[in-house]
Order: sequence, then structure tokens, then C-alpha cells
Amino acid sequence: MDSLQLAPAPLPKAAMPPIGSNAARIKQAAQDFEAVFISQMLMPMFNTVEIDPEFGGGSAEETWRGVMVEEMGKQIARSGGIGIAPVVEQEMLKMQEVSHGTHD
Repeated sequence: MDSLQLAPAPLPKAAMPPIGSNAARIKQAAQDFEAVFISQMLMPMFNTVEIDPEFGGGSAEETWRGVMVEEMGKQIARSGGIGIAPVVEQEMLKMQEVSHGTHD
């Protein structure tokens, strides 16, 4: 029986900068930024949904809802996001080139 693939396939090694490199840190920062942005966009949607006592409800659900939305934002960003991370990454790389004097 074939196993289910739960996570998106990793990018080819050529597309990923070496772990620990400055490019990898910039790529991660851009993805983190996109995850926060997505979470902030999702939060109003979840704020309008009433807590359903049939599925738990109570103060615990209210408390953990923000964590759930944050994790949803991270997962969406890891799965390709909405296109913000690549743009942010390119801008960060341009800023780094200018600050290090390597810009043409």
C-alpha cells in the first residue's frame, strides 16, 4: 500500500541555499514574514466564528485559537504561500548587496 504524502515535496537541492548560509537565513526570514502576514489576514475570519460547545468550546478554545491561526499561517507559507516571500527575499538580497557595496 502506498503511503500518503502529508507534507509538500522538498525543493530540489539546487533551489535551496546551503543551511546556515546568509541566503538560507534570508529565505527563512522572508517565509516567516509571509507566515505572519497570512496569520494576520486569517485572524479576522476566525474572530467572527463563534465558539461551538459541541466541539469543546470554552476558554481553552478561545485561548488556543490564536496559536492555531498562527500555525495555519506557517503551514500556508511553507506550502508555497501567496507569493509574498519571494518578493521579500529578493528585496532583502538587494538591500544586502547595497549595504555590502556589491551592487552594480
